[in-house]
Amino acid sequence: MPHVLNIAHRGSRSLAPENTLAAARKAVEIGADMWEFDISVTADGELILFHDDSLVRVSDAEAVFPDRAPWLSHTFTLSELKRLDLGTSFVESDPFGQIAALAVSRKEQTSLRGETIPTLREALHFTRDRSWQANIELKKLPDSLRDFPVTEKVISMIEELDLVDQVIVSSFHDAYLLTAKASNPAIVTAVLRRSPPGNDVLSLVGQLGSRTYHPFHEITNNEEIETLRRAEVDVNVWTVNSRADMTSFIEAGVTGIITDFPQTLSQILSARE
Repeated sequence: MPHVLNIAHRGSRSLAPENTLAAARKAVEIGADMWEFDISVTADGELILFHDDSLVRVSDAEAVFPDRAPWLSHTFTLSELKRLDLGTSFVESDPFGQIAALAVSRKEQTSLRGETIPTLREALHFTRDRSWQANIELKKLPDSLRDFPVTEKVISMIEELDLVDQVIVSSFHDAYLLTAKASNPAIVTAVLRRSPPGNDVLSLVGQLGSRTYHPFHEITNNEEIETLRRAEVDVNVWTVNSRADMTSFIEAGVTGIITDFPQTLSQILSARE
């Protein structure tokens, strides 16, 4: 059976703050094949790794900037965002219960405090320096940044750092994928979907010039996976966190599993190999 890619969702975010270099380092240590992260844009036009519109869930923004409610990430400059601490929030909230489960040592907890939001350039340097792989998700930008050329800037940086062969660019927004392909046809793009597409998946990926499909794990099935793989379309399912589901999708023939628990998937894959 071909190797199934172990794709760490927002890095190993069950063991370190999501979308940070600490999460990436942990994912490398675990043996993940790739990390997935989200792109946002700062008020001064810098590309950063961040998922939410608001900074509140994963940082100390309310304490550092008490007068900046609702703490929207795109309203802060990069230098302001670099003042935020994502690690302390992670350690104190323990969002996946892994600190309570003793999967994160006291030494690791201490080292995580002070972890900051990385830039895309920092994340790509990390990926390149470790001969690793990255899945870059392009999120829809807020209306105030509607005209910001985020896709072009991401592709340009990938090319500058000679990482075309080490990245996947994914998005729920088809226009971003079309722009990515127009910018560089060699870029691997992935069609993200949370709900079943309104038309045939094979037709959809073909129209978008893609050969990779990233469905939410609840909207696909063995028959669809088999059909797509027979057509040489890669299928990387998200976000798969239970052992049973991981095993089921491996047996169904997916090419990759995006998970918050790459440590668990690594154990399953190692046992099977």
